Amino acid sequence: MTPDAILDPRDVLELPPSKESPFHNRVVVRNHRSVFHDYAEGVEDDLLEEDELPEDENKDQDEMMQALPVSTKYYKDLQQSILMRRRVVQQTGKGKIRRVAFMVLVGDGNGLVGYGEGKHSLAATALKAARVAAVRNMDYVERFEERTTWTEMSTKLGSTHLILRPRPVGFGLRCNPNLHRILRAAGLKDVSAKVWGSRNKLNVIKAAFRLLHSGHAPTGMGNGLGGKGKKLAKGSGMRGKADLERARGRKLISLR
Repeated sequence: MTPDAILDPRDVLELPPSKESPFHNRVVVRNHRSVFHDYAEGVEDDLLEEDELPEDENKDQDEMMQALPVSTKYYKDLQQSILMRRRVVQQTGKGKIRRVAFMVLVGDGNGLVGYGEGKHSLAATALKAARVAAVRNMDYVERFEERTTWTEMSTKLGSTHLILRPRPVGFGLRCNPNLHRILRAAGLKDVSAKVWGSRNKLNVIKAAFRLLHSGHAPTGMGNGLGGKGKKLAKGSGMRGKADLERARGRKLISLR
């Protein structure tokens, strides 16, 4: 196992016996550092190679802020995470075009979440484009009690089969590591998930957003010529209270 600057830190809290509780308790808090903002020194910089660093960082930052559809303060308060970084090669008649591709996750932790992809020969430019696309692609996720899903949901993308299940208060997020970051950014706190078949990172991420976002067209809508249509345009979206009432034929009333 290789050490990780983000995942390794942990806090150990010792709770000695007291008048209220005669038992000795020990609490270990792992991964207390935010995986979105509080990067260890030099962690994010390692993603950019020395020959790909921008010449004028402040100028690029200003251009990025102008391209964002939200205010600077709102953008800085968003939870951000780099989901994937990979090198891609496009074969053309004139030869191979090599670029760097980033996939970035953003969310406010209160129901808004989105992801964006950016490709460029320079890593800094690709990362900036991915962040702008992620903010523009943010969409609302309906939650039960602002902590979990309303009902069990599933989807299939390629050979990846994903199932999300609601769980009681305090259950936490017990799921694939990639799903953990997505659900956390969306503000879901008590969910269990299972990934069957292929656990390819790209398929798992896009399958999750097919469940969270409603997509561009109704589920199963083809291209009008008998084709199946684009897989990524078949997002079902989270099933909310109105959908359950319509399916069950009765009104849901809170008993709390």
